[in-house]
Amino acid sequence: MNKVYSHFDRFMVFQIKQLLDEKGIPCFVKNEFAIGAMGELSPMDVLPEVWISDPQWLPKAQQFIDEFESQPIDQSPWICTKCNETNAANFELCWQCAEDRDV
Repeated sequence: MNKVYSHFDRFMVFQIKQLLDEKGIPCFVKNEFAIGAMGELSPMDVLPEVWISDPQWLPKAQQFIDEFESQPIDQSPWICTKCNETNAANFELCWQCAEDRDV
């Protein structure tokens, strides 16, 4: 078994797990609920981690993770195609009319 990713933020860990699942790489999360034991255990021992059981997937998994982490984050506002309202970059729905963001 090989650990391919760990992070304090569970959301980031599950994004990586979902990415690998979508690419067909079998993986699982360890320490999913261990963060509550921080203080009793070392912080490094309770981090959520993504693991793969078959080492043949390690190079591909690391490649996908590296590509994912190197993607730039779009911080620019967007304009709704339905009502022409300007929305912040982190909005997926228009705050004015609830229209989906066109990607």
